[in-house]
Amino acid sequence: MSSKKPVFFAILFFSLLLGVSRGIAQNNPLAVTGSLPKTPLPPPATTGPIELQSVPVPQQNPPLTSVPPNEANQFEHHSNILNWPRIFVHQWSPTQDISPDTVISERYMRSEDPNARGLTLKETIYIALRNNPSLKATELDPVASMETVREANGTFDPNLTAQGDVEKSVVPVTSVFQTGGSTAFQQKFYDWNFAINKVSAITNGTYGITFDNDRALSNSIFTGVNPSYTPNLALSLSQPLLQNFGWKFATINVQIAESGQKQAQWNYGQTLQDFVQRVGGDYWNVVLGEEQLQVARAALRFNLDLVRQNDISVKVGTLAPIDLQEAQSAAATSEANVYTAEANLKNFRTQLRQDVMLNPYNTFLPEEIQPLTRPNPNEKILVDEEHALELAVQYRPSLGGLREAIRDALLQVKFSENQVLPQLNLGAQFGLTSVAGTTPCLVSSFSSTSSNCTSSLVNPAPPPVLLKGNKLPFGGVYGDSLNRLFGFSFYNYAAVLTFQMPLDNAVQRAALAQAKVLYEQQRMFYRAALSQAVVDVQSALANLYADEKRAQATAQATYYARQSLHDEQVRFRVGMATTHDLLQFQQEEVSAEGNEVQADVDLENAKLALGHADGTLLQAFNINWEVLNPHEVPWYAAF
Repeated sequence: MSSKKPVFFAILFFSLLLGVSRGIAQNNPLAVTGSLPKTPLPPPATTGPIELQSVPVPQQNPPLTSVPPNEANQFEHHSNILNWPRIFVHQWSPTQDISPDTVISERYMRSEDPNARGLTLKETIYIALRNNPSLKATELDPVASMETVREANGTFDPNLTAQGDVEKSVVPVTSVFQTGGSTAFQQKFYDWNFAINKVSAITNGTYGITFDNDRALSNSIFTGVNPSYTPNLALSLSQPLLQNFGWKFATINVQIAESGQKQAQWNYGQTLQDFVQRVGGDYWNVVLGEEQLQVARAALRFNLDLVRQNDISVKVGTLAPIDLQEAQSAAATSEANVYTAEANLKNFRTQLRQDVMLNPYNTFLPEEIQPLTRPNPNEKILVDEEHALELAVQYRPSLGGLREAIRDALLQVKFSENQVLPQLNLGAQFGLTSVAGTTPCLVSSFSSTSSNCTSSLVNPAPPPVLLKGNKLPFGGVYGDSLNRLFGFSFYNYAAVLTFQMPLDNAVQRAALAQAKVLYEQQRMFYRAALSQAVVDVQSALANLYADEKRAQATAQATYYARQSLHDEQVRFRVGMATTHDLLQFQQEEVSAEGNEVQADVDLENAKLALGHADGTLLQAFNINWEVLNPHEVPWYAAF
């Protein structure tokens, strides 16, 4: 009995102290600033569908993400002769072309697809790769670069020229013997000329064939062939021997263009990797938003139920009003958290919807996406750091693009080295000519001994006699002139050797130095990128291992927090715990659930980050992408 007296008096003392403190609180209340809103908002929903009423989609196959060289054919004009009238009419058309994408009506901007699609992560990525306009725009970079390759090959495209003209002149005569009595000297010329030139893809020389034709007619009595046909056929060659010479050196610009096209493909591959990681992050953000909203709603339900219980206890006098107020404060805070979680989920869904752009009905706003894949923290992850680094060097597109940039820089150095050489060019030409037409008999003072014709002119001095003269042996028509052309009787040839070199050669030496500097820069950039790849892989592995352990730890923390909250609820029901104690345990349980949700999503993002770091993110989703060889050899670039 004596041992129980100190306990009894201690309980009595604390009871009196508690009563005195409550009395003081009632007689001297603290000043409270602010007031409740007169028209408060309705409380948020504590239950209801977080998931959308989604409809399934058919099975999705991996999209074709590689860009083949023939993808550029759809943009080529194919300017055959049949298209020339249409091109000419369209060129002079008075109407103005307006892209349909630039005309957006108000009605279209208000259109929205109310459907939602339930998609797995893989299906979401496949659809986004097919539909996202930003990615489609980037996909055109390799296509445009392919046209650069074809433009470089176009240097060897033979150039055909044709010309036809008519020229006539009538001028006063300067000699009475020029026209045989006429006061005007008349000449008329008809020309039809053809030529074809081509740069050799082997020697970088320029070959040319020229075929000129002339028909001349005049009233001069001294013209030996009138009218006359004069065809000329000439073959020409201009061949560099030092600068711009080398076996297949002419195609070095084609090789540089092909290297640039490969770099565009590598850059597009890196964009694909970045985009897949972004869509995956958007997907897991929606999952995170849904889980966080569920946690916030569960906390609100708990707090509202606590407010209801405390309100009853206060009314029956078994609980102080301060406990009710504390529960009401916690409930209001939970409401705010629900509003925030709802807004975050809506923002996450909007971002995912705009990135995926699933729009089968061509509305302004595409369909919502409902994630079907959930985090799997129990998945075993076995990754070797050394193997991951090897994969990064082999598959990381950014490194592949830099390796191709080094090759491009080496080609630039090779070209610049050749330009340092002096210009030594060999020019050669061989031509054939002939003439045919009407050949009159021309009388001269020397024709008496070597005459071969009799003139139709009558001697004006008596007695009248026919005068003898000379007649050129080139009579005939245009066909006869062509036959004589290939008789090789009349020809010309020329050979020219030219040399040119600046005394200091400053421009070429500076260009070569710049090319070498660029090559060194590309090598340093590649080394820096390798170092960054090591950092990215090691950081991704560290985060992956940490997130894996964190997911396990937070799951245990959630389990123990729930058990503690359950035990505290039992103590609260029997009066052994206060509202403040219960709310503290409840807040710890909410925090533990939120940490677990965040850790699970972070683990999934860490998996994406590792695939992005070692370059295997596309392979992880069975997306086939590879760099295709853009090498093309048109018929005119083969010789």
